[in-house]
Amino acid sequence: MSHWEMAPRGALKGSIRVPGDKSISHRSLLFNAFAQGEARVEGLLRGLDVQATWGCLKALGVEICDEGDVVVIRGVGGHFRESHSVLDCGNSGTTFRLLCGLLAGQPIFSVLTGDKHLKKRPMKRVTGPLEAMGARFWGRENASLPPIAIHGGQLRACDYSSPIASAQVKTAILLATLQAEGEAVFREPHRSRDHSERMLRAMGADIQEMADGALTIRGGQTLAACDVVVPGDISSAAFFLVAASIVPGSDLCIEGVGLNPTRTGILDALWSMGADISVENQREVSGEPIGNLRVRYTELKGTQIEGELIPRLVDELPVLAVAAACADGETIIRDAAELRVKESDRIAATAAGLRVNGIDVEETPDGMIIQGGRLQGGHVSSAGDHRIAMAFGIAALAGGASRIDDVENVKTSFPNFRALLSEVCSG
Repeated sequence: MSHWEMAPRGALKGSIRVPGDKSISHRSLLFNAFAQGEARVEGLLRGLDVQATWGCLKALGVEICDEGDVVVIRGVGGHFRESHSVLDCGNSGTTFRLLCGLLAGQPIFSVLTGDKHLKKRPMKRVTGPLEAMGARFWGRENASLPPIAIHGGQLRACDYSSPIASAQVKTAILLATLQAEGEAVFREPHRSRDHSERMLRAMGADIQEMADGALTIRGGQTLAACDVVVPGDISSAAFFLVAASIVPGSDLCIEGVGLNPTRTGILDALWSMGADISVENQREVSGEPIGNLRVRYTELKGTQIEGELIPRLVDELPVLAVAAACADGETIIRDAAELRVKESDRIAATAAGLRVNGIDVEETPDGMIIQGGRLQGGHVSSAGDHRIAMAFGIAALAGGASRIDDVENVKTSFPNFRALLSEVCSG
């Protein structure tokens, strides 16, 4: 089992770029693979999750060429080849769920699996509505848990109201509907990240947004391949935003970060805590807003994080909890039950790590109540979750020496996390 030994190292200074956005990287591969034509993708994240998507697509007959800074994808024009082997999605829930949507409309047989963590994650939220459209699934607990077999074919578009705000569920249904008869309407309780709608529209898909926020999409549409420049991942930038906010003397610039408004909840939450973060050089690249983020150390105060904000920062909540541990007063996180079914139970893992660090935290069914204090360091288990590992790596910068166990999965999203920390820490 791999681990990190980490300790305070001084203020964070200088300018950095974080790896490409994971969500956009997955979609740039998947959508262009399904489309007609050739696309060039710059800035693709090279983490293990995106590599899993790449490997599955190659097994389905997609030609993908690595030219260094650019990846070239030659689409199959809507017709994947049946794979001779099981499609291994590794640790990537995005790969698994989006492939369910794509393969639901393909008249081929496929089997999707993943690692021990992915095999515990709920898939009925995707397979259920896809079955209602006519796809067939087989798997553990009525196709609720991987591995899952799929036989796609003729689909019928349908109206679906998702009980959760999930870009993965939404995208799976959009991709299936492109191959279906009729028109679909998709609703969710709060708006989830909209990278899929932006990219699909750029590729020629007719997706309309209704006054109440519901999406309508016609079946039987084809996609035209589209070049993509992937911005820096704000979920990766979040670790450095929090680090510079809690380590005295820090003044850090993170360049070229994606600022899609469905993803910037981390900024709103940190601003509500009094963080000193400014947005500079805003612009648009490949249909996505980007900019530079300058963050300076300041004393934080407790806040409440709940409601419609949660889908906009759900992946950043573990490191936000570290910021809350350093803040003056109480921070309450609500409406985040989705954290229970991520790569780990992130509520339990985050609360356990904070307690090891001497922080008073109460775990609730859908969040936690954190009393700000002083991080003390300690021996933390990441539960094999990349975001828990990195969150407590940041905690160690503002606390005491820490050992963080089971950090191998950091390679799924941020392979150069520690190297980048070393580059900007002055100590």
